[in-house]
Amino acid sequence: MIRYLKIILVVFVGLQGLIYFIANAVNFEYALAAVGAVLSQQDSPAYQNLIAPPIVNPLLVKLALVTIMTGELFVGVLSFIGAFNMLGAAGKPAHDFEAAKKFAILGCGMALIVWFGGFTVIGAALFQMWQGQVGVSSFEGAHMYLMPSGIVMLFVAMKDD
Repeated sequence: MIRYLKIILVVFVGLQGLIYFIANAVNFEYALAAVGAVLSQQDSPAYQNLIAPPIVNPLLVKLALVTIMTGELFVGVLSFIGAFNMLGAAGKPAHDFEAAKKFAILGCGMALIVWFGGFTVIGAALFQMWQGQVGVSSFEGAHMYLMPSGIVMLFVAMKDD
């Protein structure tokens, strides 16, 4: 029963990545404006001496958004492959099920790279996105996405007997 719970949770991580990828794709101009606002640091009043220079080049802003979206897509794809592999090994011996977890763990890890590495470290720490109205919403949202993904990753990585 625990194995099926792990599979379901990995599916949810995959859905999260895929849904956010699709949401950004169908709202591309808004997402581009949000990323542009963060990278330009136009709304960073608290710290006047910023670490990173503002990025306003439209091509670099678009590249940043495409990178985020690619990461979200990878979250979905890797997690779904992992869930499928785990489902195929659910009734097999423990070592087979452990081997089947590889892509599920990679999918959850990719979620941490996108929402912790990308949004918390690069966005919030380097570009100070927590200071602006658009940025703080994205920063807070990223925490809502990364925490469950990290917990699922730890749960899935636990050994199954």
